[in-house]
Amino acid sequence: MISIAAESTPVLSETNTDLLISTWKEVLSLIQPQINSQSFKTWFEPIKPIRFENSELTVNVPSQFFYEWLEEHYHSLISSALQKILGSTVKLTYNVLPVDEPVSTVVVSPTDLALKQLDPVQVKLESLEATQQLPYEKTNLNRRYTFNNFIKGESNQLARAAAMAVANNPGGTSFNPLVLYGGTGLGKTHLMQAIGNYALEIGKAKRVMYISSEKFTIEFIDAIRGDKTNEFSNFYRNMDILIVDDIQFFSGKEKTQDSFFHTFNSLHQLGKQIILSSDRPPKELQGLDDRLISRFQWGLTADIQPPDLETRTAILRKKCDDESVFIPDQVLDFIAANVTSNVRELEGCYTSLLFKASLEGKEVDIDLAREVLRSIVNDIKSPLTVEEIQRIVAEFYDIPNDLLRAKTRKQEIVIARQVAMYLAKELTNSSLKTIGLNFGGRDHSTVIHAYQTVEEQLKIDPKFRSSMEQLKRKIEIYSR
Repeated sequence: MISIAAESTPVLSETNTDLLISTWKEVLSLIQPQINSQSFKTWFEPIKPIRFENSELTVNVPSQFFYEWLEEHYHSLISSALQKILGSTVKLTYNVLPVDEPVSTVVVSPTDLALKQLDPVQVKLESLEATQQLPYEKTNLNRRYTFNNFIKGESNQLARAAAMAVANNPGGTSFNPLVLYGGTGLGKTHLMQAIGNYALEIGKAKRVMYISSEKFTIEFIDAIRGDKTNEFSNFYRNMDILIVDDIQFFSGKEKTQDSFFHTFNSLHQLGKQIILSSDRPPKELQGLDDRLISRFQWGLTADIQPPDLETRTAILRKKCDDESVFIPDQVLDFIAANVTSNVRELEGCYTSLLFKASLEGKEVDIDLAREVLRSIVNDIKSPLTVEEIQRIVAEFYDIPNDLLRAKTRKQEIVIARQVAMYLAKELTNSSLKTIGLNFGGRDHSTVIHAYQTVEEQLKIDPKFRSSMEQLKRKIEIYSR
């Protein structure tokens, strides 16, 4: 929470909602003229006043990210507006909604400081022995990684379904171990940690540990140096769920592999759940002991592919919803069409776009998105629109563009219109309703009929099929 100094004022609370809202609107009325409309809509409209008591104004903000952005970029502006409306001694408190972790104060006791002087294995063992349940902060899990904010798509459908099955019954399915593999930034770590978070939440596990293979190796080396390999082994063999990220980095580390082999065997025999990730299938991993690779293939191996266009768009829209940020749909579609490699890069473009818009006081539009993406993506396509498809189709059939939107029933116009509707549905993210509106306000059922008519014609008419291929090539050239 953040406090801003301010002057005693009348008490406004939930029981006096109208006065509370009108007071906050006065504050916003001073802020709005000083920033551009996009920044105001993005960063101030989502703020909701919930209480004003004892000289303290409390407002809801949708996320930790949102709170940190306000404090970094708009602290002085908010402080000045509050002082003018409410006086110079009022305190402002941000209440972060539970989408993200709340802002919290960490109090370190002398005992904690003493523990920090011990080696990591000893600290972990003492925590485990004291409660028989590993404290959440010792699990290395990130609470933000949940199934609710993991966007499901065709590229990750099997992996997510398997992860849900394991989370509901750790160690009790045939998916043990569960091995997720795929490229960087595709959501493997998110999905693995979501299993641990969910299993803890529903009480299916008490001792969960997420660790990278690199950190596991470092701890093992420290245990050897400190003559505590038994304590190290016992700690990891006491887990209900052990999650190890990036197992490909065990390559060439023979003693670490040997230790992990015995840990794996022990956990598996006890019916405990093992979850692993890698950048490739276990059978393709180099530098790993054959007996380890064999065990990695005992359960289920599921791949996560780069997200398709629909999934990328859904990820961006979910980000906007979670953080109460407004970005026009056409801008989100443009980013999703151009950032194809992984989710991490997609979210990086989203954050960079918001930052640049706020920093330079610009509206979030296609031009700004293109400017941001140019520094991240080498090959940026121009956004394909229904209007552009109409232009290319009209040119191809040598008819005036506006006739595609007219009410005429001339056969050559009807064919061209149906082809344009078909291509709009095939090549853009526009809804049936939006496509219909772009063709003179026609109903979505007209678009469906046009699509089905073209599909049938493609099956029976080679000449028509050839024409469609030519049209698609023209559109493809435009989109490069």
